[in-house]
Amino acid sequence: MPPIPAQRKTILVVSQVFVPDPASVGQHMADVAIELARRFQTGDKYDLRVYASARGYENPTVEYPRRETIGAADVRRFPFASFGKKSMPLRVLGTAVFMIQAFIAAMFTPRLAGIFFSTSPPLIGLPLSIAAAFRRVPTVYWAMDLNPDQLFALGKLKQSDCICRLLEATNRFILKRSALVIALDRFMAKRLAARKIPRLKIFVLPPWPHENSIADAPTPTENPFRMRHNLNGKFVIMYSGNHSPSNPLTTILNAIVRLKAEPDIKFLFVGGGGAKKQVEEYIRNHELTNAISLPYQPLADLKHSLSAADVHIVSLGEEMIGIIHPCKIYGAMAAARPILFLGPQPSHISDLLDQHEIGLQIRHGDINGAVEAIRRFHGMTTTQLQSMGRTAQTILHQSLSQQLLCTRFCDAVEQAMRVKR
Repeated sequence: MPPIPAQRKTILVVSQVFVPDPASVGQHMADVAIELARRFQTGDKYDLRVYASARGYENPTVEYPRRETIGAADVRRFPFASFGKKSMPLRVLGTAVFMIQAFIAAMFTPRLAGIFFSTSPPLIGLPLSIAAAFRRVPTVYWAMDLNPDQLFALGKLKQSDCICRLLEATNRFILKRSALVIALDRFMAKRLAARKIPRLKIFVLPPWPHENSIADAPTPTENPFRMRHNLNGKFVIMYSGNHSPSNPLTTILNAIVRLKAEPDIKFLFVGGGGAKKQVEEYIRNHELTNAISLPYQPLADLKHSLSAADVHIVSLGEEMIGIIHPCKIYGAMAAARPILFLGPQPSHISDLLDQHEIGLQIRHGDINGAVEAIRRFHGMTTTQLQSMGRTAQTILHQSLSQQLLCTRFCDAVEQAMRVKR
């Protein structure tokens, strides 16, 4: 009598945002899910299932299929799990509904082997860690940012507040329960270790760029994005990604006002987020004809939008070292563009710029320095700019590529979840 085949176990990936949603965290979670599912195809022990929201993160009118297969990953989407970001009560409601549905899914998924989650939505680790404790399975936590640290740094909460103590206790529970915690840089790892998390449980790995989506970008004169927005003949300075108080742009906006008389320099703010409205209001109030605000661009058009810039802005708040990680720098490096970094030293970004000739650095509040840096970039020859960009791209391909980092990431996840081939 032939042996009865063992039933396959299931590993869950839980993220409120997931491709095709353009939010960065959803794209990175998809990379991991797709690679893990690809690996599991070669064996007979595991399946991978993703739970996400059925509606867009920025635009809740966008609906995604309730169930589909992406790569080899079985993607299932919860209804009523996102109502957009315009209203805080609706945002909280969407988060709560998503977390309840995720908890139920984690409790009743047959033959559960492990759970992988990040910070979308915030504190999703609490219900998933509780479910994992009941199910006696490991969890892996990808710390895309740290809270309540971010709330402290932004002045939204005080450490003496009851809610802060509750958030910190929740955070410590999630961290303690995790078999592996993935930090984005050495500064974040230090903050995690200060919570008495064993160093052996902390794996430091920066997020990767989607360089394959940026490859084979057209030349500036043939770039459809530049043509569509009348940018040919302009020197383009771009900020692309999440607009957040944690990535302040006030210094750059003030510099733009001073550069109004130099119409050949154009500033683009591409993306979304909580601080997007303030940027757009500033542009309108100061009648900045040298600045344009645009929404997130589809992943398929990313190579056109990122390569449309001559220089990319990367911002990190003064108090945000080790709390967030501005991964937009990697997209700029993949597009072979120089970096204008606005933020503190030392930090992960300043480390890169100190070690390599790939851009210039200024501090928040240094408007004169920002104007000088922009004019310095503008005065460089095409050869000088291309040299900076090629250096950045080479560094990325050698040590920060998607293939390299995602492979190391998935190796660590499998080991933490005790995946057996």
